[in-house]
Amino acid sequence: MEPSEAQPATAVPPDVDDGLSNEDADLTKNILHSPGERAIEYALGACALISVLTTLGIAAVLIVESVPFFAEVSLTSFFGDTRWTPEYAEQHFGIWPLLAGTLMITALAAVVALPLGLMSAVYISEYAPRSVRTWLKPALEILAGVPTVVYGYFALTFVTPLLDSFVSGLSTYNALSAGLVVGVMIIPMVASLSEDALQAVPRSMREGGYALGATKIEVTSRVVVPGALGGIVAGFILALSRAIGETMIVTIAAGQQANLTADPTQSIRPMTAYIAQIASGDIAQGTIVYDSIFAVGLVLFLITLGMNLFANDFVRRFQERY
Repeated sequence: MEPSEAQPATAVPPDVDDGLSNEDADLTKNILHSPGERAIEYALGACALISVLTTLGIAAVLIVESVPFFAEVSLTSFFGDTRWTPEYAEQHFGIWPLLAGTLMITALAAVVALPLGLMSAVYISEYAPRSVRTWLKPALEILAGVPTVVYGYFALTFVTPLLDSFVSGLSTYNALSAGLVVGVMIIPMVASLSEDALQAVPRSMREGGYALGATKIEVTSRVVVPGALGGIVAGFILALSRAIGETMIVTIAAGQQANLTADPTQSIRPMTAYIAQIASGDIAQGTIVYDSIFAVGLVLFLITLGMNLFANDFVRRFQERY
């Protein structure tokens, strides 16, 4: 009797394999391309598109509305003149007094916010016990919820009189108190973004430092902070962009005099304060004074856009990938 050829017990008919693969592929295809999934995909894409279109729309409005201003004021006068007096009979439209005021406020805010925010982030991330961390970070972020108009009157009615007791020649409206309070306002942003960057550094890097005999401060300063440098610097730049665009604090506390000065005790007029004061006044539309707010807004938009692009490029170049 001829021995019959028998298939191994573990063999699976090819048609069964093909059937299961087709069923799995069909199931995946049905899930990914179902009407509900497509609707979610389109809705999320529409949200992203709205954000991009909003930014482009803002840029387009600023450019179009600035055209009448630059038709009367040359770029040479705009960037070459050192006086800004659009409301006076002798009009000058040199952007430097407004730009210098904005940069002074930002520099003062950076002196306050960057070291305090980073040190707060280091403490929360590396030193604070879990029981302290659970309430300290939310308590710090409460500052971000305080209305900026409250900060403005806090600067005018508390910080300025306090500084006046030991700073001679301090004006009632000055850059010093406004800049310090803007710095206090952005501390939560610096601390939160820096703490997130520190937390992203793997635990193994810390343990490697301890294994080599490093102390806590050595591991923090030589391992953790350098490892999170990209995120920390990006957080700094985003916070400073927020300081540049702050309006209410500087409108209330910094003054209305467009002085080209490096003295923080004097009254200044940042770009955002000028826009707010002119837009809320009785200036008629179509006048060169009204059109000037769009030219100033365009400069402000380009500055913040440049800072954000620099932050993204810095993160791309120096961010550690684990």
